Amino acid sequence: MFLVGLSGGIASGKSTVVNILRELGCAIIDADVLARQVVQLGTPAYNQIVHHFGEQVLLKNGELDREKLGSIIFSDPEKRALLNSITHPPIRRAMLKQTLWYFVMGYRYVILDIPLLFESRHLTRYMKHTVLVYCDPQTQVERLIRRSGLSREDVLKRLASQLPLDSKLPLADHVINNSGDRDSTRRQVLQLHARLEASLSYLPVRVAAVTMATGLVALVWILLRRLWH
Repeated sequence: MFLVGLSGGIASGKSTVVNILRELGCAIIDADVLARQVVQLGTPAYNQIVHHFGEQVLLKNGELDREKLGSIIFSDPEKRALLNSITHPPIRRAMLKQTLWYFVMGYRYVILDIPLLFESRHLTRYMKHTVLVYCDPQTQVERLIRRSGLSREDVLKRLASQLPLDSKLPLADHVINNSGDRDSTRRQVLQLHARLEASLSYLPVRVAAVTMATGLVALVWILLRRLWH
């Protein structure tokens, strides 16, 4: 099995690409979903966030006010780094658990949907392939304004918290250009899927796992024979 890192930018259309991959039956680990799970009410990460950011980031029911927290970290790099230091370790642990599960289930590769894959570059070294969902900057800004209802100033501020998509282009092994319509994007995703399915990159890990399992069975057999005699 091998890992494929999928990333993009706010309003680049990454969710569209992920939905197409799900339709194709791909194994996908969504870092955003895990990020919400690890900060649920009462979790260690939740308690740390309340300790450092105060009750101002809570809703009336005690859950995190993600919009309020987002407005704080998008305008303050130090607080954004603090939040990342709280949430990233439990997110990585959850991703590892899911990856092992997909390995046991026999998947050839697992797609890790990580919005900040290229910003936190230490993660890319674990990926056999990296994929960038790209759209041109103007399209990205207009999409985010329509989707969020934010002002252009606030949208530009949020986009500034991530590397520009153009800067990520040379960092990616594969690029899906989502500046056009869905049909164009779907064709590119199908081509990528076919390329990954045809890859033999999963074999080394699979062979190593079979070898280890065979050795373990042999060891257990030897021990049992000694006990019987």
